[in-house]
Amino acid sequence: MRQRFLAPLCLALGLPLLAHAEADAPTPPIPEPTAFVSEHRGTFNGKAVSYEARAGETYLRDADGEPTASIFSFAYVAKDGGEDRPVTFVWNGGPGSASLWLHMGTFGPKRVVVPSDASHPGLPPYPIVDAAETILDVTDLVFVDPVGTGYSRALGDHESTEFWGLTEDAGAMAEFIRRWLSANGRWNSPKFLLGESFGTTRAALVAKLLEDEYRVALNGLVLISQALDYAGSSPYVRDNLISYVTYVPTMAATAWHHGKVDREGTDLETFLQEARDFAVDELLPALFRGNTLDAETRARVRDGLVRFTGLSPTYVERADLRINGFRFAGELLRDEGLSVGLNDARYSAEPVDNLAARPENDAAGDAFSAAFTGSLLSYLHGDLGVDWERPYLSPADPELSDHWNWSREAPGETWEPHWVNTARDLARALEANPALRVFVAGGYHDLVTPFFDAEFTLRRHRIGADRVDFHFYHGGHMMYVHEPSRQALLGDVRAFMNGALRE
Repeated sequence: MRQRFLAPLCLALGLPLLAHAEADAPTPPIPEPTAFVSEHRGTFNGKAVSYEARAGETYLRDADGEPTASIFSFAYVAKDGGEDRPVTFVWNGGPGSASLWLHMGTFGPKRVVVPSDASHPGLPPYPIVDAAETILDVTDLVFVDPVGTGYSRALGDHESTEFWGLTEDAGAMAEFIRRWLSANGRWNSPKFLLGESFGTTRAALVAKLLEDEYRVALNGLVLISQALDYAGSSPYVRDNLISYVTYVPTMAATAWHHGKVDREGTDLETFLQEARDFAVDELLPALFRGNTLDAETRARVRDGLVRFTGLSPTYVERADLRINGFRFAGELLRDEGLSVGLNDARYSAEPVDNLAARPENDAAGDAFSAAFTGSLLSYLHGDLGVDWERPYLSPADPELSDHWNWSREAPGETWEPHWVNTARDLARALEANPALRVFVAGGYHDLVTPFFDAEFTLRRHRIGADRVDFHFYHGGHMMYVHEPSRQALLGDVRAFMNGALRE
């Protein structure tokens, strides 16, 4: 009886003492970086390449040399390449996305196969095949996962929030590149950055940091589904006139794909150029005039929107000539009980709520996300020998989105709210490095980062037209899920890199 009484009493009295002891307990020592290295051989663009796959951690460190974060990367390095071989640092976006999309979608040595026609890929197992068209014949590839994604984590007493922000994230990625170059003896190698979506936002900032702070000259930037100036890709902001203009060509491509516009006597490229011209020459001035727009001009602009979007005149009138790109996704096929995808508007799905103004979920992401995640984890375990208890975060740490810092100002400083815009940082990198060129890829059916916004953004900010190559493809945000576009993209990127290396 006495023992049964003392046990709960000791627990009750000891809990505060245990909590205090835990608070005062020293942080466990940080182990050495983990690495999984394996040897492989493949044929890429007809060239046999023997390479090492180095899946492992790189520690970021503070001024005292103490680790602050572990950045996990997947590096594919040719065994006989040497320091003269180019190296390309690759990341996805989000913020909060691991690199699995570019890794397993197109640029890695293996890829997952999903249907090109925007149909659902079905259930596992998903085909994982050799990616013979990828660019490992030209460059080593380093796929990078930021803190809070993949296997990357904050270390010791440091919090993940220290790395979750526009400038914080770019600083960490630039520091990772510096340390990777040092650890691998690659300071004199030709260098490229390749990012997708928010990864392009990051790439512009990182390029500036590398040029200005580390004196690292880049040979080229590859921006896939660019998102530098967010004015053109924020259709959910009601008073954002720019997005009503930049989305028109993408809506036209989508309406064309789903047979909602008149295609008689024309082709897609001509139709899209006409949509561009209409958006700039007619819609933009009309929106700028607001309630002073005369009735005749208003009717002409309304009819133009009907022609290019496939929406009804009644809907366009009720929208006051302002077609929200996300609402368009819910409206185009509403009479069929369907909504189209945001990441790729070729996809469609039957929404739970067919009366919602915009889709609550993304038909494209719902279709292929499981295929990409499952194939990556299978590939890591099987081919790369990554056997680790640490979870691979994809999606990211659930706290990341709510704690992301979009401000570029120091905490506590006042600032006038403005769009996220790193196009000016890209302009600075181009100023510092006159030989630097930029490759921009976009998908015709991307309702997240519309392809016309890429042209709008990169033709401003004092960026010379001769510094940027534009390439647009069938498909959406990840145009490489469309097989002909995947092959075309890889061929175009290879040509761009070879051209940059010859300059």
